[in-house]
Amino acid sequence: MLTTIAVILIVLWLVGLITAYTIGGFIHILLVIAIIMILIRLIKGKR
Repeated sequence: MLTTIAVILIVLWLVGLITAYTIGGFIHILLVIAIIMILIRLIKGKR
């Protein structure tokens, strides 16, 4: 589930880069959240 949410956030970030620069800050925050979620998933998976 976390991976799916992270992929969705990354796709939204890419769409935001292509279409609009006004809400760029919000999109970048979503990207950071997505990366953190992926890292948490990888760390938990190694245990």
